[in-house]
Amino acid sequence: MAEALVRMENISKFYGRVQALEGVNLTVDGSEIVGLLGDNGAGKSTLIKVLSGAVPATSGDIYVRGRKVNIRSTTDAIAQGIETIYQDSALVIQLSIARNLFLGREPITGPRFLNRMDHTLMEQVARDLLKKVGIGKDIPPDTPISSLSGGERQAVAIARAMHFDSDLIILDEPTNNLGVAETQGVLRFVRNARDSGHSCIFIAHNIHHVFQVVDRIVVMRRGKIVADDIDPKRTTVAEVEGVITGE
Repeated sequence: MAEALVRMENISKFYGRVQALEGVNLTVDGSEIVGLLGDNGAGKSTLIKVLSGAVPATSGDIYVRGRKVNIRSTTDAIAQGIETIYQDSALVIQLSIARNLFLGREPITGPRFLNRMDHTLMEQVARDLLKKVGIGKDIPPDTPISSLSGGERQAVAIARAMHFDSDLIILDEPTNNLGVAETQGVLRFVRNARDSGHSCIFIAHNIHHVFQVVDRIVVMRRGKIVADDIDPKRTTVAEVEGVITGE
């Protein structure tokens, strides 16, 4: 059996005396989209923050491709190929699409000591990436993020993760506050990510969105995983809602 891309073992997290996570085990395989569901307070966000390096686990281990890793910051997570995308994920709205795609990782042209950004390369890559993630209309790469729709901003964030070869892309409520067309665009981006060999953890309150794109559903309740192998093709939304509420 192939080694999981990411494996979290016995993850616990305390905030003072409050236990947010209790002995959580989670795996994500290569080219797999996992839907992570649960009511408010179930522990989803805390678990994702641990995996993305935003908060440290109190105890437990994380393995990437079978090797134990220490993720204590978002930089650590990115170095392990794990990128997290939130609504309007870490985009600088005053800067262009091209600048946001390379933020902090800009290519340099000419002598290194001059530190001159290669704008031509950044704009060409931006054009190609926007097509790759499904934006049909021709948006100039120098367009500021502030003039894009919510769905287009999500596309830029996902394109950035895909370009820098993130093995695991975590999408935390990516369809919140989006219109129907934009939501379908985000769901299409998720499918494209899998087809390109990336894995995803998809978190959403809208179960219908989850059912459209994921390979497997994991349900959390009160800081624990209560189901980790639900096949969306062999179950119903109502049955999953029952697992979430514990009824």
